[in-house]
Amino acid sequence: MSDENTEDRIRQAMVEAELPEAEEAGAAKPGRRPISLRNAGFAQKMAADLVGRGVRPNLISMASMGAALVAFILFWWAGNVLHPFLRGILLLLAAVAVQGRLLCNLLDGMVAVEGGLAEKDGAFWNEFPDRVADILILGGLGIAAWHPGLGFFAAALAVTAAYTRELARANGGAADYGGPMAKQHRMAAVTGIAVIAAFWPMFGNAYWFMQMGLWAVALGTVATIGLRAKRHVDWLKARG
Repeated sequence: MSDENTEDRIRQAMVEAELPEAEEAGAAKPGRRPISLRNAGFAQKMAADLVGRGVRPNLISMASMGAALVAFILFWWAGNVLHPFLRGILLLLAAVAVQGRLLCNLLDGMVAVEGGLAEKDGAFWNEFPDRVADILILGGLGIAAWHPGLGFFAAALAVTAAYTRELARANGGAADYGGPMAKQHRMAAVTGIAVIAAFWPMFGNAYWFMQMGLWAVALGTVATIGLRAKRHVDWLKARG
C-alpha cells in the first residue's frame, strides 16, 4: 500500500473513529486525550510513513522514554556546566528532546488507532512510558535548576495526576484529561522554561528562573489533581 493511500486511510479514520470526549468527568464514555495536532498534515504524513514501514506503536512508545532519557542527560549536564553559553546550548537541546517525547506520544496513538496497528499489550505501553518520561524530564529539569528535590517533587505530582485520571476510568467513568497542568501543558511549560533559561543569563540568574518555573508546574499540577479528584467524586456521588 502506498504512503498516499495509507495517509488517506488515516485521515478517513480520524473522521470516522473520532471519539466524543466526556462533558463531565466520570461520564461513562470512551475518549482519548484531545490533541489538535492529530489533524495536522505533517502528523498524518509521519503516521502514514510509519504504518507503511510496519513500525509498531509500542516501539514508538518505547522511543518516547529514549527521548526523555536524552532530555534528562542534557538537563543533568546543563546543571553541571558553569559556562553560560554551553549551558544554554544544552538547555535548548533538552527542549528539543522534550518535544521529541511529545511527538512520540502523538504518533504512537495515531499508528495504533488510525493506522490499525494496535497491539494486545498496547494499553501498558500507552501509559508506562509516560510515567517514566515525566520522572526523567521533570527530575532532570530540577537538576539543571540546582534543585533536584523540587524537580522530583513535580514528577511525583505528575504521576499522581495521571493516577487520578485513571482512577476515574477504573471506577467505571471516563479518563479526565483536564488541566490546568495536564501532560501537554507540563511539557509545554518545561520546553518554555528550558528555552528561556538558555538566554536568561543575559538578564539574571537562570537557576532562579528555572526553579520558579518548576514551582509553577508543581502548583499547577496540584490544582489539576484537586480538580480531577473533585469532578470524579462529584460524579460518584451523583451516580448514587
